[in-house]
Amino acid sequence: MLGSTRVRPETIAYPGGVGRRDDLRDFLRTRRARLAPADVGLPDAGPRRTPGLRREEVAVLAGVGVSWYTWLEQGRDIRVSAQVLDAVGGALRLDAYERAYLYRLAGLNPPSADTAAIGALDPELHRILDAWLPRPAYILDRHWGLAAVNSTAREVFGLSDRDHNCLVAFFTSSRYRAAFTRWEEAAPDVVARFRADAGMHQEDPVFHRLVDQLSTASDEFARLWAEHDVTELGRGSKYITHPYAGELVFEYTRLPLPDHPGHHVVLHNPVPGTGTQERLGSLLRGPRRTG
Repeated sequence: MLGSTRVRPETIAYPGGVGRRDDLRDFLRTRRARLAPADVGLPDAGPRRTPGLRREEVAVLAGVGVSWYTWLEQGRDIRVSAQVLDAVGGALRLDAYERAYLYRLAGLNPPSADTAAIGALDPELHRILDAWLPRPAYILDRHWGLAAVNSTAREVFGLSDRDHNCLVAFFTSSRYRAAFTRWEEAAPDVVARFRADAGMHQEDPVFHRLVDQLSTASDEFARLWAEHDVTELGRGSKYITHPYAGELVFEYTRLPLPDHPGHHVVLHNPVPGTGTQERLGSLLRGPRRTG
């Protein structure tokens, strides 16, 4: 029966200031106003003075007290939990973006997206990688898996069909490692960025498995991981030694893909004055590496 199980809101203090509470109030009101009783399985009681569900109906659907929900919508400084926000979000039929927004308005971190529900990369993203040619570009998933790679990135970084994860390749692929002129200098930053990503998904067992596997396979990774350095820096430089083109120097930028939570597109540009642009052009016009 609706409302038979009550959730407890008294868990986390709601820290929002006046502006945030006003936004929360207006957001909940507008989400409530767009729903009709029939949309949520309630009987139609006839015409209403204002469109949408009543507050008491949302409270019943969410399994919370009517007074508490009224205070929430009025923007009062009350206490709110993730469990209650999920219940309210379900009652108001919020989508994933709206639920994340509700969490932020309430001063909580949104729950991690379900990677299984993200689905395949949009065709537009593959076209972006192709449009970036002849410059290298690839897309990493949450666990640094190589979700998509353009042909220049494969050629420049020595990636093969056996390389499925950027972090694993960095520490275990001799060909991938040989491509980095300053591998020892880059390695601490690589591990520090992976630690930052893992820290955003503490409950994700895949991160733990990757760390355990790499700690066994690579003493260097194990040593760097034990140092607990962390950074979220999303740009830098890469110095690559290619067997045909010689030294190539790139600036890279790591950009999040909001429609695919946890995914990032990594774009590389030749550094001006290094001759990289010219050598890259000659490489792509000339013979390809085999194997």
